[in-house]
Amino acid sequence: MVVRREKKSRKMHGYRTRGWGSVGQHRKSGSKGGVGAAGFHKHYWSWVIKYFPDWFGKHGFTPRGPEHTPVHRVINIGRINELVEDMVRRGEAKKENGLIVVDVASMGFSKVLGEGKLKYPIKLITLSITKKAEEKIKEAGGVVVKLKDAT
Repeated sequence: MVVRREKKSRKMHGYRTRGWGSVGQHRKSGSKGGVGAAGFHKHYWSWVIKYFPDWFGKHGFTPRGPEHTPVHRVINIGRINELVEDMVRRGEAKKENGLIVVDVASMGFSKVLGEGKLKYPIKLITLSITKKAEEKIKEAGGVVVKLKDAT
């Protein structure tokens, strides 16, 4: 039987550009449509629509930075004590079950901090409070009512 062999080389050796036409046609990425994601808004747009329709646009990124951070208006226990003293002195203190009612949420404060001393048993209405502040109010014989934030 006759031995059938392929030619030694099928790579067009000896033909300078090996079938790629002029010298630059097989150089770099020009014949491939660009490197990487080049042309996704141009000549590959139909490919993007078919295979990656969500490639462009916003996708649930949560912005960070000071302009997006919620700002808490805070008040300390010591300042609340001063407010209660003023209310008692003027006779404006509202009492409920022997406790002076202080609604700091309606005053525009969103958080109560624990610095200072409290002399009066109070019922404090607030959106948010620290553990230390809550302990000081309970030591003075008071109660804390936490409201749910509307935001």
